[in-house]
Amino acid sequence: MKQIIASELVDLMANSPAPTLVDVREQHELIHGMITGVITIPMQEFGEQLHQLGEDHGQTIVLICRSGKRSEHVGKYLEQLGFTDVINLSGGMNAWATDVDTTMSVY
Repeated sequence: MKQIIASELVDLMANSPAPTLVDVREQHELIHGMITGVITIPMQEFGEQLHQLGEDHGQTIVLICRSGKRSEHVGKYLEQLGFTDVINLSGGMNAWATDVDTTMSVY
């Protein structure tokens, strides 16, 4: 699985086609801020909600959580299922809030 830092994600999001952004944090964490355009699938519900990603196992998927740990676990799961272009946001939303959107809170 690839790792990406927040500033690189900004560039990747400007590409066409844009990557599929998946936030795996729990509902109560989303009040701290979200990246525009994300799909929210809490890690604990991922297996049940996998259909939200569609059938394209070659799409670029960027996984996001608070610090990058949970999203990395989900990324390994997706790779086991045959997804081939899985990227983890290193440092998660805390890195995004520090490096890209300082209006969001670090928690």
